[in-house]
Amino acid sequence: MDREFSSSFGGEAAAGASCSRFHVRLVDEPPEYEPPPLAAGEDGVSHIQRFEFGFQNRGDSLRADGLYHPCDTLSSSYLKTFGHNTADRVPRIDFYRNTGSLSGVKINRPSLADLHEELKGDILSIPGTVDGVANGDGAVDAGRKPSANKDELVRFGWIKGVLVRCMLNIWGVMLFIRLSWIVGQAGIEFKKILMNISTINAAAITFGGMPFGPSCTAKARYPLDLHPRSGLGVVIILLATVVTSITGLSTSAISTNGCVRGGLGVVIICLSSVVTVLTGISMSAICTNGVVRGGGAYYLISRSLGPEFGGSIGLIFSFANAVAVAMYVVGFAETVVDILKENNVLMVDPISDIRIVGCITVVVLLGITVAGMEWETKAQVVLLIILLIGIANFFVGTVIPSTIEKRSKGFFNYQAQVFVENFGPSFRDGESFFSVFAIFFPAATGILAGANISGDLKDPQAAIPKGTMLAIFITALTYIAVAICIGATVVRDATGSVNDTISALISCNGSAACTLGYDFSGCNTQMCSFGLMNNFQVMSMVSGFGPLITAGIFSATLSSALASLVSAPKIFQALCKDNIYKGLYFFGKGYGKNSEPIRSYILTFFIAVAFILIAELNTIAPVISNFFLASYALINFSCFHASYSKSPGWRPAFKFYNMWVSLLGTVLCCAVMFVINWWAAVITVAVVLSLNIYVIYNKPEVNWGSSAQAMSYVTALQDALSLTGVNDHIKNFRPQCIVLTGSPKSRPALLDLTLSFTKNFSLCICSQVFMGPRKQTVNDMNLSMDNYQQWLSRNKKKAFYAAVAGDNLRDGVKCLLQASGLGRMKPNTLVIGYKRDWRTANPQDVENYVGILHDAFDFEYGLIILRISQGLDISRILQIQEELQRKEEEKIALEAVKKDEQEHGKPGIRSLKFLNKAVKYSSNTLAVNAQKDFKISAGHASDFNQRLLEASTRFQMNQGKGTIDVWWLFDDGGLTILIPYLLTIRKKWCGCKLRIFIGGKLDSINEEKRAMAALLGKFRIQCADIKVVGDVNMKPSKESWKRFEELIEPYQLHEGSKDPATAEILLKQHPWKITDAELERFKDKTYRQVKLNELLQENSRSANIIVVSLPIARKEAVSSYLYMAWLEILSRNLPPVIMIRGNQKNVLTFYS
Repeated sequence: MDREFSSSFGGEAAAGASCSRFHVRLVDEPPEYEPPPLAAGEDGVSHIQRFEFGFQNRGDSLRADGLYHPCDTLSSSYLKTFGHNTADRVPRIDFYRNTGSLSGVKINRPSLADLHEELKGDILSIPGTVDGVANGDGAVDAGRKPSANKDELVRFGWIKGVLVRCMLNIWGVMLFIRLSWIVGQAGIEFKKILMNISTINAAAITFGGMPFGPSCTAKARYPLDLHPRSGLGVVIILLATVVTSITGLSTSAISTNGCVRGGLGVVIICLSSVVTVLTGISMSAICTNGVVRGGGAYYLISRSLGPEFGGSIGLIFSFANAVAVAMYVVGFAETVVDILKENNVLMVDPISDIRIVGCITVVVLLGITVAGMEWETKAQVVLLIILLIGIANFFVGTVIPSTIEKRSKGFFNYQAQVFVENFGPSFRDGESFFSVFAIFFPAATGILAGANISGDLKDPQAAIPKGTMLAIFITALTYIAVAICIGATVVRDATGSVNDTISALISCNGSAACTLGYDFSGCNTQMCSFGLMNNFQVMSMVSGFGPLITAGIFSATLSSALASLVSAPKIFQALCKDNIYKGLYFFGKGYGKNSEPIRSYILTFFIAVAFILIAELNTIAPVISNFFLASYALINFSCFHASYSKSPGWRPAFKFYNMWVSLLGTVLCCAVMFVINWWAAVITVAVVLSLNIYVIYNKPEVNWGSSAQAMSYVTALQDALSLTGVNDHIKNFRPQCIVLTGSPKSRPALLDLTLSFTKNFSLCICSQVFMGPRKQTVNDMNLSMDNYQQWLSRNKKKAFYAAVAGDNLRDGVKCLLQASGLGRMKPNTLVIGYKRDWRTANPQDVENYVGILHDAFDFEYGLIILRISQGLDISRILQIQEELQRKEEEKIALEAVKKDEQEHGKPGIRSLKFLNKAVKYSSNTLAVNAQKDFKISAGHASDFNQRLLEASTRFQMNQGKGTIDVWWLFDDGGLTILIPYLLTIRKKWCGCKLRIFIGGKLDSINEEKRAMAALLGKFRIQCADIKVVGDVNMKPSKESWKRFEELIEPYQLHEGSKDPATAEILLKQHPWKITDAELERFKDKTYRQVKLNELLQENSRSANIIVVSLPIARKEAVSSYLYMAWLEILSRNLPPVIMIRGNQKNVLTFYS
């Protein structure tokens, strides 16, 4: 049992002194065991108890001055276990709130770095501690404080907020005006089966889940949460369906002597009552899977299926509710006008009077809703009382002995003959099963009335399931009772004439009326005005006091109109606040303590008035009904999809659901849409899909953790796993690239070229290695991951971003080469930029760069090196842009401050108000500048390389007509020819033709050309020309060789001209330099690179891009500087050059 006590401490108080510094609540008694003795004077506490402290941090008792209170627990085991007096925090709900939560303040728990890194300050300075919260040190997001007026918000419980609203919507005018006609057409049996299944299903869900019995405790969170096996609810539903269906078929066979016309009720079970019950089950599961906010059906669907379906259904559902206001108001106005017509007091004419009464009514309803939800709820309660009185009045009237006038109109009180005659169906006037069903089904809707005001409920998670399912149960019982009473008391046809009686001498024709003394056979030849089939006011005639039924009709129409007038703006406001449709954000603003959507109310009012003035809603009504059904279908599908995605976040407290039953509900809703009106269903589907496509195209920046995201992950994971079971085949080879871009923004040309042959085709990973002190690099890396991936997405770069921290570039790239990828989606090609500054760089950096190339070959990667004469790295330009933006921001801020000072006449710039305005103004201005591609001013031309900037974007543009020259000198498996081929099939490169250059002998040029043509033909690669170069192995010109010698001069050791001892010392001091022996050993290969540059200059100077086979340097034999000299001389003074070398494994095949 909880106990509360207080104690105080002053200076050197004894152990037994009372403590008053903390308000302490003992929440759990300690286990009774003999505590170990403590040394005198250690802390003065003789036993340990577990406490929950009654202030914001719940038990952190360490003082800022480092002193401990004698009531503080100092046990080391206690500190480690429960987290008090440490940086660790105990679990609490505030750590899990969203930013901006209305139910409480979000508090940041200590980060992993706070717990893992060395403690540099006081524990209380860590976010989540007492002082941290009090002082706002990162604990409360954006410095937000709990609302002081939180208790003033009007919130409703499950009875007023859900039960009353749902019952009023389900008890519509159908109950008073059309139910008698439906019983006449379809029979009691039809209606009985129809509503029995609804009753049993709703009862099974509502009361089957109530926690009765000793196992329930006051701590139960949800009244419906028994934690049963999830299949139990499904079993209950299926058993109820089977039993009532068989019973219905059996009774139909008996009553119709084997002609089971009433068996159609079984189909109606699947298409009507089960639809609403299953939708209620799905909605209950979704509502209990987390906090539900305002927005009703839109909120449930959007947070489950994402903004695409949620946005479309939110818009049409809001519109449907707005038009429904007009429908219900017109129904009310028609009844009023009928009364005026009976009393000859029409104002103008019937149509005009409907418009006048309708407009006046909707203005009054708008006034009630604008006054606030509290007034609207009071009005709903009053209307419910009137409705209940009207229903009770009907039941009372059935037992009041009928008068002669009522008997002539077909009312005979309860008679077995009447019940038997009305038991089976009797379709007339072209009516059929589907047409009667289409008229009846709207009576089963209205289950979302409570969910639509979810933002105004105290506890939507508990209120919506309980209130909705109980409303279905109560209204179903009412429909059953009214249907049976009408079918047992009123015959199908009556003349209304008191003279149509039968004397004892006349033989009876076998009808129920005949056996009761009335002859209504005239109705077989002429139209009668009374009876179930002919009079829509049967309930008024049967009731004890007719005007009360009229009041019930008024109550039903007005309550439904009022509910729709509230639902439409609430849903529309939630949709507008999410900003899915940019132009509608204006209507999302709320007013008052309950954030009433006044603007949305006004918009809904004008929509309703527009349709009231039309006064012809027969065409739009089926579309509106289908809009509601589309919402039900998506609610069911949301439940199915969330379950099927197997997301760990799908943990509904409501257990009586099954994903396959929800899928069945989806199918049934769609079927009912087409049963009611096929063309309206087509329009509904078209509207939903159109809005869905619009949202997908605009890609709103929202992330709600939808089941669509979870399903995408599951699908991708399953595909990746299935792919691992498939062996690689040459036909399916595709270059999957690791691109060493560093920051994706810093080398755009390298990324753009790679995407030219990987986009929507194969894997591309932008990689960055963070070098430096481990702590700083890890922090930078963690911050960059999401930022750069989002940058890639915003700029439509179809690539992933990966980063590693390493001591140097080579170690980091080694990690990437070994660990990147997943299963078969593993990189096989390394794309790297040419190291343009190798001659001025640190020798170790050059060693690391060449080492990366060796590592790529060691791990059997293909290698692609891109060189552009202007360079690839534009990070310096980006730095200049950022610096200029910063200076421009300061300038604009100061100008704005100065302007405000002049306007307000206040000297200086110390005014925080002015400075805040300036910063806000400058931020907005800079955002506009960024959208206009911020240009660097001419004053900084010395720091800005315009040619480099242009070169960095050259692969983003269409390449036009030209050539891609491929120098396929060595067979590497085909990667050298595959990459340029992939370029030619892309839109930007499709105007470029392939020209193939190969090495050969001067005396066999034609044969080698034909052989290459045949090989390319087998590979089905088309080229514009094939040229055999026969002088590849000839010596280069003296001028070219001299330039090469000048190139390598600074890096030569020249040990041949020195004595052996000196040479040995130099070699130890400069192991990276080129030795004379090395140069002599690879002289022929060096000649080849120099000669190739001459040939490239001669043949490919005008090409759009050159692809050439990359020379390979043997490890431990060719020095890094000699190899870099080869690459330098090979690609110097040329258009963009791609040097490619495959891993010597086939990537092309000519076999099918």
